[in-house]
Amino acid sequence: MAYKSLQQFIDILEKNNELIRIKRFVDPVHEITEITDRVSKLPDGGKALLFENTGTEFPVLTNAMGSIQRMCLALGIDDLEDIRSEMSSLFKELAGPKDGLWEKLSTLPKLGKVAGWMPSVSSGKGVCQEVVHMEPNIDLLPVLKCWPYDGGRFITLPMVNTKDPHTGIRNVGMYRMQIFNEAETGMHWHQHKVGARHFEEYKKLGKPMPVAVTLGGDPVYTYAATAPMPDNFDEYLLAGFLRKKRVNLVKCLTVDLEVPADVDFVIEGYVDPSDDLAWEGPFGDHTGFYSLADWYPRFHITCITHRKNAVYPATIVGVPPMEDAYIAKATERIFLEPIRIAMLPELNDMNLPFEGVAHNIALVRINNAYPGHAYKVMNALWGAGQMMFNKFLVALPDSVDVQNANQVIECIVDSVDLDRDIHFGKGPLDVLDHSSTMAGLGTKLFVDATVGKGLSLGYNVNATEIAAEIEKSFAEIIAYNVKLIQSGFPILFVSIDKSKVSKVNDTLERMFKNEILGKLLAIFALDFGDSIEDLSLALWFVAGNMDPQRDIHIISIDADERKRIGFDGTRKAYKVDNFKRDWPNVVIMDKETIERVDKIWGELGLGEFIPSPSIPLQTLQVGDNPIVRFGF
Repeated sequence: MAYKSLQQFIDILEKNNELIRIKRFVDPVHEITEITDRVSKLPDGGKALLFENTGTEFPVLTNAMGSIQRMCLALGIDDLEDIRSEMSSLFKELAGPKDGLWEKLSTLPKLGKVAGWMPSVSSGKGVCQEVVHMEPNIDLLPVLKCWPYDGGRFITLPMVNTKDPHTGIRNVGMYRMQIFNEAETGMHWHQHKVGARHFEEYKKLGKPMPVAVTLGGDPVYTYAATAPMPDNFDEYLLAGFLRKKRVNLVKCLTVDLEVPADVDFVIEGYVDPSDDLAWEGPFGDHTGFYSLADWYPRFHITCITHRKNAVYPATIVGVPPMEDAYIAKATERIFLEPIRIAMLPELNDMNLPFEGVAHNIALVRINNAYPGHAYKVMNALWGAGQMMFNKFLVALPDSVDVQNANQVIECIVDSVDLDRDIHFGKGPLDVLDHSSTMAGLGTKLFVDATVGKGLSLGYNVNATEIAAEIEKSFAEIIAYNVKLIQSGFPILFVSIDKSKVSKVNDTLERMFKNEILGKLLAIFALDFGDSIEDLSLALWFVAGNMDPQRDIHIISIDADERKRIGFDGTRKAYKVDNFKRDWPNVVIMDKETIERVDKIWGELGLGEFIPSPSIPLQTLQVGDNPIVRFGF
């Protein structure tokens, strides 16, 4: 389905009982974030929220794609698997072998259909240019300040349109934009992104780089800007395929670029390579930690245009799950088939769990046909587009449903031999990863659970016995979670007081060499305070804080060299860690905002009171700035 406007999508959301209108004034500084955070963490993502009173003439839409149902509505489908099936059919018809002339000619209508999805440029103005501000002031927009230690207000759903200066090939990326003043913002494109490469080409030419930032319109545009498209592939062609209708573009007024005619806002301008870089950030990011301040280009605004009655779209990111988790789930389903067809036909399914914030954890189900087959898959995935940022990769046999957590854990426990099936690699990491010694580069873990029988423990692990032994013998452990043990899996999560240990590895080794705890296969250690009941949060915390080769310890527990595995998922910000980079704080809301939202909750029309998700995480806040500074 092709939406004519963001407002039409809002109407569809409302018709499907997926939207709540909030008529009371809510401050774009912190309050919209706090309310959205509470709602988005409800089961299945809560509802989309339309804040109609923002102190500006524009309402704010948040959490619009923050559930599987709303993601499907945005893409105009009933099920995310529908796109995978359609893409598979299209690839087979276009690329499959053809026996004769007539069969080859039969593909022409399909080629015509693809051509019908290509974007087109119209003369004249679009509805996105109904209102024109040639003396631009970004303060007209209800731009959010999301989290307490953010460097300022940030545009969080910008579709950044640029072109290669040599080829003219367009790119549409999504790079956050910090507001510096009424006519300047930051442009936070990472070195791996196409927008950054375009910028480098303009720098070589010594020319300003034209940029057009769009907001709103058909939600497919927003999704396409986030999608991991191959280089030199037009995101508006993907949008055309998804909406089954070409994207109609119009010329910008002050820069030589084209944008969709039906978006809500267009912010035109340029980035000048001769400018000094600007100090941008910090920002409470989708990793659940602050991305710390750094130097990025400065975007100069030359013109702002918008629809009459425009709606300002925003997304809130932070500790998962939030809206971005469902967008990533759509990407997982949509791009699985191209990966299968283009390079890995043995790949049958993939799961990027919410706890892995899109890139930290990947589970793949494969046909394992020969020795080392899983390693072939590993190498291919770690070299494929944004999968190069993956940090923990687990290959599972075709008999395992990778969407079923119990099946995955059972297979790993039963199949993995710690000598045979654990492999450490090294490669690029997301620039936002804070755990590695060097920014953007670190180690990775691959687990091959496809081979067969692993370690046989030979006896049951008793949760009550484990708990009693921890309390008797390990004073440094302040909390523990035995839920997996109670489910039959020999895996323990513990929270450690790091002020009482010199090395976490020493505690892990003592635990495994204990007669009772030695029955366990794996122990995950966190410095998570006394609130470790939520295993999903614990797994997110561990995955974010680990550099695999540094923080995973394979431990021999006896003369027979029986092996166990320990994971140090603690923050490496203590003096004993001797870590040279700044370590970011977890993203949580300040107590004052939480209390204000508590007081006005009854006026918001959101139903039953929802406590702040930040409350259980408050013990993780260290100091009063985005950087963790432990005193010991």
